[in-house]
Formats: sequence, structure tokens, C-alpha cells
Amino acid sequence: MRRLAAIGLVAALVFPAAALAHDAPESAQSKWVMADWMMDTFFIFAGLAFVAFLAAWKAGHFHELELHGGIPLLVDEEDYYTPDWALEEEEESADVDAEG
Repeated sequence: MRRLAAIGLVAALVFPAAALAHDAPESAQSKWVMADWMMDTFFIFAGLAFVAFLAAWKAGHFHELELHGGIPLLVDEEDYYTPDWALEEEEESADVDAEG
């Protein structure tokens, strides 16, 4: 039984390696197989993206974009990005403008 298992294990390791070790015959047509596959995939995905874009356009998702662009500006939240020294300079310039 162990001998059969050992033979099976060796066969499982050897035969896939033999299958991967061969060279495929190369012809003028076989050089373009990968390029054909890549072009087909590109056009399929580009076509699906275009159909999705048209569906979104017809659903009205691209109407009045200039109004929708200002929505994030209306959100009142703490400013995490401006350093303190920049805020101090703004306050100083505002004080100078108020005095003058």
C-alpha cells in the first residue's frame, strides 16, 4: 500500500513537470494569440463601460455637475490639514487689515 502511494506521489510530481517542460510549436499565427486575446478583452470591457456610461447618462447622473461640485464645500468640519502656523499668519494679516 505504501509503495502504491509512493508511486502515485512521484507520478503526481513528475507528470505535471513534464507537461510544463515542453515547448509549444511556434508559427506565424501563434505569435499573435496573446495579442488577439488582449484586444478582445479590451474591446469587451470598453464596450461594457460605454454601455454603463450611457445608462448613467440617461439616468441623469451627469446633469447639473456644477451644482453638485460645491456640495463638499458646504460640509462644516474641523480643518485637519492646515498647520497652526498658517492659521496664525491669517489671523495676523486680518488684524493688520482691520487696523488699517
